[in-house]
Amino acid sequence: MDREETAVYVPKIRDMAENDRPRERLIQVGPGAVSTAELLAIILRTGGGGENVLRLAERLLLKFGSIPGLARATIPELMSVKGIGQAKAVEIKAALEIGRRLMASAPEERPRVSSPADAANLLMSEMMFLEQEHLRLVLLDTRNRVLGTPNIYVGSLNTSVIRIGELFRAAIKANAAAFIVAHNHPSGDPSPSPEDVNVTRQLVAAGKLLDMEVLDHIVIGHQRYVSLKERGLGFDN
Repeated sequence: MDREETAVYVPKIRDMAENDRPRERLIQVGPGAVSTAELLAIILRTGGGGENVLRLAERLLLKFGSIPGLARATIPELMSVKGIGQAKAVEIKAALEIGRRLMASAPEERPRVSSPADAANLLMSEMMFLEQEHLRLVLLDTRNRVLGTPNIYVGSLNTSVIRIGELFRAAIKANAAAFIVAHNHPSGDPSPSPEDVNVTRQLVAAGKLLDMEVLDHIVIGHQRYVSLKERGLGFDN
């Protein structure tokens, strides 16, 4: 069969196994155990143009990079995405605004990071399938509650690109007590590179000078992660 005749079958949500449908999965395992894309799919309800709603949600997250990216997007920017009309754009903004107001009114409800696994699970669903490297921070208060997870860099990460001061500037602006660095490997292999270790070593040293602790550097792959702190890489000064 010629390539142009090849059709890609994308099952509708109702054609998926019941255990794989976002709504049913949330009922079965709880909201904390489903991915960000699944939660977004539940809000959107329907896909369109031969694309199921889960694929539409994944495409939205890929375009805007993360939930904070969606929150920053305007309604016209959301509507520029194929499959997102005014109603869906407004629903997304309304859901995100409810979340923002919840965090503002009840800071004690913010997620707490007490282990590398907590940090990895916070970001993995959004970062593990990104096609470029993204570097994000997990900003924490004095009780290790999450203040935010801003995206700082996109592209190949090395010491010639990363300005250490920019990472600390974001942390200081948020009045963070400490932070965790996280980036993804698009290859899916989270094994740290020598450059990852070098960047970590510089961050740890800068944190000591600025009296702000860098708690860890997490490398995210496909369903896997590596904690440089656990391996003693870059934290041995």
